[in-house]
Amino acid sequence: MGATKTEHFTDQQNQIAIIAKALGHPARIAIIEYLQKVNTCICGDIVNELPLAQPTVSQHLKELKNAGLIKGNIEGNAICYCIDEKTFDVLKNYFSTIIQTVTNQKCC
Repeated sequence: MGATKTEHFTDQQNQIAIIAKALGHPARIAIIEYLQKVNTCICGDIVNELPLAQPTVSQHLKELKNAGLIKGNIEGNAICYCIDEKTFDVLKNYFSTIIQTVTNQKCC
């Protein structure tokens, strides 16, 4: 597979692509929804909510954290995860701009 040539795109385009890729798995969507519901969480709680093994859940958490969608703090021997609101603000602004453009557009 060829190089993605990310240097040819804006920082915002690259950031949105990273976020979208992280959200591209249903388990990650389920994790975001669970964190939204409980407002904070420890990794073990997430494992109990999903039909996946602990290492698989940990990998999904890592992908979400690397994309900036969640943040985690070490509490004893566990990591407490929560949603990173800054990244969701970036998504909200991005999609709001698209929705506003599409709403005002007169096209086929």
